[in-house]
Amino acid sequence: MNGDASSGLSDREKVVRLEREVESLQHQLEWFKRQLFGRKSEKRLPVESPHQPLLTGLVDPESFASPPSPPTERITYERRQAKRRDAGCVTDEGLRFDESVPVEVIELSAPQLLGPKAHEYEVIGHKTTHRLAQRPGSYVVLKYVRPVIKRRPTGALLTVPAPSALWEGSVADVSLVAGILEEKFTYHLPLYRQHQRLTNNGITLSRAVLTRWVHRAVELLRPIYDAQFENILRSRILAMDETPIKAGRERQGKMRRGWLWPIYGDADEIAFTYSPSRARGHVTKCLGDFDGTLLCDGYSAYDHYARANLAVTYAQCWSHTRRLFERAEKVEPEAVAEALERIGVLYQVEEAIRQKKLDREAKLAYRVEYARPGVEAFFEWCEAQCRRMDLVPSNPLSKAIAYAWERRAALSVYLSDPDLQIDTNHIERAIRPVAMGRKVWLFCWTEIGAERVGIIQSLLSTCRLHGVHPFTYLVDVLQRISIHPMSAVEELTPRRWKTLFADNPLRSDLDLIRQ
Repeated sequence: MNGDASSGLSDREKVVRLEREVESLQHQLEWFKRQLFGRKSEKRLPVESPHQPLLTGLVDPESFASPPSPPTERITYERRQAKRRDAGCVTDEGLRFDESVPVEVIELSAPQLLGPKAHEYEVIGHKTTHRLAQRPGSYVVLKYVRPVIKRRPTGALLTVPAPSALWEGSVADVSLVAGILEEKFTYHLPLYRQHQRLTNNGITLSRAVLTRWVHRAVELLRPIYDAQFENILRSRILAMDETPIKAGRERQGKMRRGWLWPIYGDADEIAFTYSPSRARGHVTKCLGDFDGTLLCDGYSAYDHYARANLAVTYAQCWSHTRRLFERAEKVEPEAVAEALERIGVLYQVEEAIRQKKLDREAKLAYRVEYARPGVEAFFEWCEAQCRRMDLVPSNPLSKAIAYAWERRAALSVYLSDPDLQIDTNHIERAIRPVAMGRKVWLFCWTEIGAERVGIIQSLLSTCRLHGVHPFTYLVDVLQRISIHPMSAVEELTPRRWKTLFADNPLRSDLDLIRQ
């Protein structure tokens, strides 16, 4: 064959090179298709065996026939006509609402009228205070009727003070603020949609007011977040990951890309820290002189931190290793199937440990007996695959094997530590609300806003981990934070709050009415 003077390659070599490029591009195309149209679950679906008969032929379909409909009867009833609302809807506090908004009246009593000198006082009028409250799915205006009394001997006038609000002069009840936070950061309802719902329910408020309420509420919660973060750093095992978020404007029409770094501790607590970049310096800034085991994915920033800090034991995630083999399934279906099957054995061992509810010592012994041989067999298989003559470096399977082989020591750490999990799926589940939310509210206008997103998501995610209802927790701590001693602020973290205050939480005045 004639050589090409420009490249020095023969026609045969050109064809081989182009075939490899086409194979690589085809693999990338298949990956993108899977991201758009493929299933997102990582569970491996079992393939039906031709030797296993279907169960449909063993079941009588007539046994699933619908039962006869039960007899029905017609029930009618009457209800009283709805009460008409007061005509005056504009309050002294600047709260505006129309007649369609229900108003609950709370009548406050004057303690002077109940004491031994009650005869010295008389009620000469009332003053009203309005505060906007929220029920799940609806809004209510709390109308506080406060008696104005006069002391007969002196003629002095006294007014029963209105209940304290979260902020001086605010028209927002704690239930409304907690509801706004829960809907935005738990149910991913942006503030502009909440503002639309308020408007549709007859409430006239500025959207900027909602933003200020969110910012001020998160700042109230910041000391609780700081206390939780400090407790997380005292853990023996930390899991860490990162997820992108748009925060701040880079230029006209372009948002800057930032990162939220979740850190998961031993006590099932999580803290999201914000960084404007994905630089490895943020890992060092957050973890400092951490002394323990760090469980992460294959991002080089974690490896660099572990190498610089000899007190850290570096462990890596088997789930990320598995995903690289899945990407090579189209190119090497048989080899990938065997790799996934071998990794699946390790997860079967973990499932058996969970079902048996083994303690630490029994869990470690079970892993040594059943998981360690599986890990060793997997890497022996990887070594055998590397000796294949047809496995070129550009093959996705080669890249997956190289990824696993380079991290052999870090992937084996969990075999010697019963408290260490096999992967970082637990922290990825905690990231999910952020990933879902940014598809709705899209971005944070400032980097300070992104930092506040990390604060509130840390507390709400920890609430979910400990089975604490976010709304009940927020209503309580937003009121309790101002009266709780700063030295004991850790008691207000969701983990401690569940033990100390969950049985008798502080409630809003709206709940007191309903009781």
